[in-house]
Amino acid sequence: MNLFQLFKASLLEPKKQAAVRILTIGKILRYVFAFVLFMTIISFIQLATGLDDVTNGVEGLLQYIEEIEWLLYPFALIFLFVTTTIYHFVKISLFAFVALALLNVKKRRGEYRHVWRTSALSVTFPTLISFAASFFTSNLWITAATSLLTIVYLYLAIGYYPKMPPAKKKNA
Repeated sequence: MNLFQLFKASLLEPKKQAAVRILTIGKILRYVFAFVLFMTIISFIQLATGLDDVTNGVEGLLQYIEEIEWLLYPFALIFLFVTTTIYHFVKISLFAFVALALLNVKKRRGEYRHVWRTSALSVTFPTLISFAASFFTSNLWITAATSLLTIVYLYLAIGYYPKMPPAKKKNA
């Protein structure tokens, strides 16, 4: 699967989200880093245009930023990429723990490494919704709603994991 197919599967197809558990971790990490890079570039553009709007009223700050602009933007881009990457990986890992609990509840087979891969795709659509909503409002309910949506995505995807074999009875 290429990155576009993974993106499409993360939006619409829980069955394929469950199927990514057998892909190599390198393919999933490539997808996660590409997604984080996309989010970082959009955030950086928002930062750069927002910074110009903020500095229009203060002439001294505007002059200072114009003098160090060549230094400010590269460091801001690197810092934004690193923090976004850390945040996204922590979020995927936490939702993978939730998915482990869902595996037990639904009596499905899987390991943390499998649900981590599935979680990497399941967080995509809710993250995009949260990111788009952040341009308009910064409400805690949006975070709660997107977290719940991620759990729903995970629940649907885990439904396609293989069932646990029936427990063997011990003869005494």
